[in-house]
Amino acid sequence: AAELGEALQPSSSATLLQASPSARSFQLDYEHNCFRKDGAPFRYISGSIHYTRVPRPAWRDRLLKMYMSGLSAVQVYVPWNYHEILPGVYDFTGNRDVEAFLDLTAELGLLVILRPGPYICAEWEMGGLPAWLLWKPDIILRSSDPAYLAAVDSWLHILLPKIKPRLYQHGGNIISVQVENEYGSYYACDYGYLRHLLVSFRALLGSEVVLFTTDSIQVEELRCGTLQGLYATVDFGPGSNVTEAFGAQRRVEPKGPLVNSEYYTGWLDYWGEAHASTSAAWVARGLEHILQLGASVNMQVSPFLQLTSLPWPGADYKDQYKPVTTSYDYDAPLSEAGDPTEKLFAIRTIISKFQPLPVGPMPPATPKYAYGWVALQKYADLLDVLDVLCPSGPIQSQFPLTFEAIKQAHGFVLYHTQLPWDVPDPAILGAPPHSICDRSYVMLQKDYQGTLERDRQTTLHVTGRAGDTLDMLLENMGRISFGANTSDFKGLLGNLSLNSSPLSNWLIYPLAIDTPIQQGWPHTAPPKSSSGSRVGPAFYTGTFETPGIAWDTFVKFPGWSKGLLWINGFNLGRYWPHRGPQQTLFVPGSVLHADRPNNITVLELEGAPLNPLLLFLDQPIFNRTFGRSTMATQ
Repeated sequence: AAELGEALQPSSSATLLQASPSARSFQLDYEHNCFRKDGAPFRYISGSIHYTRVPRPAWRDRLLKMYMSGLSAVQVYVPWNYHEILPGVYDFTGNRDVEAFLDLTAELGLLVILRPGPYICAEWEMGGLPAWLLWKPDIILRSSDPAYLAAVDSWLHILLPKIKPRLYQHGGNIISVQVENEYGSYYACDYGYLRHLLVSFRALLGSEVVLFTTDSIQVEELRCGTLQGLYATVDFGPGSNVTEAFGAQRRVEPKGPLVNSEYYTGWLDYWGEAHASTSAAWVARGLEHILQLGASVNMQVSPFLQLTSLPWPGADYKDQYKPVTTSYDYDAPLSEAGDPTEKLFAIRTIISKFQPLPVGPMPPATPKYAYGWVALQKYADLLDVLDVLCPSGPIQSQFPLTFEAIKQAHGFVLYHTQLPWDVPDPAILGAPPHSICDRSYVMLQKDYQGTLERDRQTTLHVTGRAGDTLDMLLENMGRISFGANTSDFKGLLGNLSLNSSPLSNWLIYPLAIDTPIQQGWPHTAPPKSSSGSRVGPAFYTGTFETPGIAWDTFVKFPGWSKGLLWINGFNLGRYWPHRGPQQTLFVPGSVLHADRPNNITVLELEGAPLNPLLLFLDQPIFNRTFGRSTMATQ
C-alpha cells in the first residue's frame, strides 16, 4: 500500500519548466504525474454547473458562490439536444447562450473543464442526444453507425469553432475537454467510434488541448471507455476507497495526473423513491483524502434549477424504467435556489487546507418569499382545446405511431379512436409489455378511466357501446439518459387491444402545449364553459400579485395528483406529490412580475382537489414519499 501511495503521489522533485511569460499552456506531465499550467505544476479543484438548469439572471450569482468556495475551475456540460432543436436548426439565444456563459466564467476568474459530449448523461433527456436521431428507427446511437456519425460531425462543426478561441492556449480559460462520457458503461464498446471522435476533436480544436475520458473504476468499463490519445480519468464518490479507486486509474493510465472527474457530493432522486442525501462530514472526509494524494478533482457540487424542465429530465433503466425528478437539487452543496449549505462550508474548509481561499465574504442566500395560498379555477378539459394544442390537426393511421414517427420530441401525444363494437361486460383494454411509453391517461366518452404506465399497470377494464370515443393521452417522462440502451422511443409502441383484438383507425394529435402557453393562452383567451368534473386531464388557471417584490419561492400542490406548472408562460416542470419524494417546485424570482399579476397555468393529468389551491412557501419540501408519515424539509 505504501508503494502504491508513492506511485500515486505527484513527484515533488519536479524541475520547473521555464516558460516565457507570454506563452500560455496547459499540458499533461507524464514524468512528474501532474498537469502543468504555463510550465508550473498545477492541480485543479472544480465543481460542475449546468447553465441549462440555472436561469440566466442567476448565472453570475451561482458562479461567484462557486469561486468564493475556493474552486479554481468549473466543469460545464453542453447538451446537444438543447441547442440543435431540429436537424440543422440551432438555438444559442437567451438561456442557451453558452458563449455568454463561458465568457462570464472567464470574467470571474474561473477555469473551465468542458463536457461537450456528444453524450453527456447529466440526468438529462437522452443524455443530451437529440430525439430526432430516432427518426431513423434502426440508428445505433453512440457507435460508428454512419447516420449517427454524420449527425455528430455536423454538430461538432457548429459547436467546437465557438470553443476553440476560448481554449487556454488561445487566451481563453478552457483547460481541458472531455470526449464522450462514461462510454465504458454503454454496451457498444466501439473503439472505432471513440477514434472517430478523437480525430474530429483534434481537427476542430487543435493538437494542444488536453482531451480526456471519464469512466467508473470498474475494470470492464475502463477497458471499453478509454482510448490511446485520450487521457483516462475516473469518477467515484465518498463511499469509495480513494487509494483503490486511483489504483484503477493507474491500471489504464500508469503515468500522469490523478483525476476524479465526478466526485459525487450527492445522488439523484427518482420519482417514488426516498430523497437522496449524503452527509457533509462524509463528503468532506473523502475530498480531503483525494487532495492529500495531490489529485485534481471535480465535484458534482451545483445541481441547480431546471428552468425549462418539462422536456429535459432524463431517466435511468435499472431493471425497470426510473424517471428522475424535476428538481436537480440532490442534497447539493449549493441548493437549487443557489443557497450555500453546511456541505458547501465543509468543502470550503477542506479546500482551505490545500490552497488559499479568495478574500471576501460568501454571497448570501437569495431572499425567499411565501406568497401564500392562491385559488385556481378550471379552464377546460384537455380534450376540449385540441384546436389550440394541435392547430395543424390530427394524423390518420391504421395503427398507433410513435412520437418519433410523427416527429414529436417531448411532451404529449393524444391517440383517438372509437370502440368498434358494443362492450356490455368489462373487457380488458391493454397493450403489449413495454409498449406504453411512458404513461397513458385513458378517457372513454371523455370520462377518465385510469392510467396505464410503463413497467407497471398496462391493462384497464372498460365497458361501452360501438362508436364510443376512446382517447389515450401519452406522456414522455424523459428518455433514458443512462443505462444499457439509450434508444428510448415514446408513445404507443405496439397495438392497443380490446380483449386481445387490436384497435385500429386512429387519429393522432401531436400536442404543442408550451407554445400557446408561452404566448399567453389560456389567460388571453375567452372563458370556456367546462364540466365541473375534477378528474382527467384539464387546465386550471389563476393569478397572484406579489407585495412589490419578485423573490424566489416554492410552490406546493396540496391534494393535486400529477401534472405541470407554468407561471407567466415559463414551464417550471412536473409535480407528482403522491409519488414523491419532491413536493415543491422552485420558482425563481426572475420569472415573476413585481408590478402586475402573475399568471398561473396548471395542466392536471389525473385529478384536481375539490378546492383547487396552490401554496407558495419560502422553503422547499423534497423528502416525502407517499405512505411515509414524516414530512422532512430541507
